[in-house]
Amino acid sequence: MTLNNLKILLVEDDELFRLGLQVRLQQETKIEVLVEANDGETALDLAKQQPFDLVLLDIGLPGLGGMETCRQLKLNHPNLPILVLTSRNERSLVARLVTAGAQGYCLKGVAAETLILAMRSVIAGASWWDATATAEIHNIFQNQSPELSQNIQSAVKVNTLTRREKEILILMSDSKTNQEIADLLYISSGTVRVHIHAILHKFGVGDRKQAIAIAIQNNFFDMSN
Repeated sequence: MTLNNLKILLVEDDELFRLGLQVRLQQETKIEVLVEANDGETALDLAKQQPFDLVLLDIGLPGLGGMETCRQLKLNHPNLPILVLTSRNERSLVARLVTAGAQGYCLKGVAAETLILAMRSVIAGASWWDATATAEIHNIFQNQSPELSQNIQSAVKVNTLTRREKEILILMSDSKTNQEIADLLYISSGTVRVHIHAILHKFGVGDRKQAIAIAIQNNFFDMSN
């Protein structure tokens, strides 16, 4: 999946970072429109004026703030993918982002190739959570009792799966190939690969069998029935 002919809204108050990211993205992709906003209020107005394929959103915005901007964008445009870019990595951030409706989270300074992959995942309907966020979640688990830890882990992993990811995970458990999954869901095999990569990344595993094992351990298939 390429990032061609896309309309992207970049919401960032740091002018130097915004300019640097704009230059880097235009080198790597063929973006048709890259619209910039330096606060949440402007972003909300722009989103009402024209459709976007993706919002790259800084959390540390002045005025309305990034988290509330994310909530209102999703309220007004439920199908608009939002990928958060931030320098913050505290433990509570991931849960708050999920609640606000963000589909992804990357730390500022991430390699351009990683950011492009995250953008592809989110635009395809999958999600992307930074490795640092995953590590923070694991730290929380270690400080809980085993039973409580398992419940929290199950909730986090299931709640961060998109509807499409859940569908693909179920089909993966039925030993369907990428092409078979693509045919059943009327999507391309390339899009299936993007979704599977996002699932593996989210679960912190390297192959399908491990992902299915984690899903079983977390009672995912029972909850999907």
